[in-house]
Amino acid sequence: MKLFEQKFYESMQSNVALLDKVTRFIVTTKGKQMRPMFVFLCAKLVGEVNEKSFRGASMIELIHTATLVHDDVVDESFKRRNFFSINALWKNKIAVLVGDYLLSKAVLLSTDHKDFDLLAVISRTIREMAEGELLQLEKARKLDITEEVYYEIIRQKTATLIAACCEIGVLSASSDETLAKKMMEFGTHTGMAFQIKDDLFDYLTTTIIGKPVGIDIKEQKMTLPLIHALKIASEKDRKYFFTTIKRYNNDQKRVKELIEFVKKSGGLDYAVGKMKEYQQKAKDILAGFPESEAKKSLHLMLDYVIERKF
Repeated sequence: MKLFEQKFYESMQSNVALLDKVTRFIVTTKGKQMRPMFVFLCAKLVGEVNEKSFRGASMIELIHTATLVHDDVVDESFKRRNFFSINALWKNKIAVLVGDYLLSKAVLLSTDHKDFDLLAVISRTIREMAEGELLQLEKARKLDITEEVYYEIIRQKTATLIAACCEIGVLSASSDETLAKKMMEFGTHTGMAFQIKDDLFDYLTTTIIGKPVGIDIKEQKMTLPLIHALKIASEKDRKYFFTTIKRYNNDQKRVKELIEFVKKSGGLDYAVGKMKEYQQKAKDILAGFPESEAKKSLHLMLDYVIERKF
């Protein structure tokens, strides 16, 4: 990971002083870097980590960072991981262009080294992530997100990138496309569990997570605990709480009331059950691989996904 940090910074460098200043800021405020770990562990699961693995991990992190920068512009968010966001410090225009630059660097990293198999994966991933965001925006207007649509949104928005990490990890160390597809499925299930866990944080009153309680409701995002609670609610309750989401989503008292309703309706327990189902599907795929340190570490990563506190 130390070597990766150095290579990742090198992959972002530019002759434009402003751009270099922004990319230095990105490196110093980076998050958990869970995605590059998945690339390296999946490479080790089937072979050895090599230069292609490092390039693949850098591509993933470039895409991930670009989407976060663009998301902050779209969501008008001025903080990320308790640091100011790029758009807060340098305004929207520069933030959008920095995101574009990072995406172009991800593509160039693959074409410059003729990693066309990795290019196919990241191109598909960028398309799916954009489609997931747009599907969520389209559905948010009418608040007509069913459980099936919710799964499709989080698969495209979140799980597709973790799936790409696992697929790229295998492709960097092996030419076995069947194994690559199998680990892509592993990544999809892991990513689904990861996002459901993220959505559960909206209902937890802990200060560790760095995400304000009820923020999804305020942003009119229909997540799994809420979808389930409204599905089994009485007609009267359903109407009342739909009105809360539509018109009173900034009313603290009404939002708190809705959070309590979701908890009492078993929405959280239902979501936890689904999260564990996805975790088990991922474990079932890992069971088909011989024992190794990489396999053990992937099991630990799976546990971390659903037990993390932020």
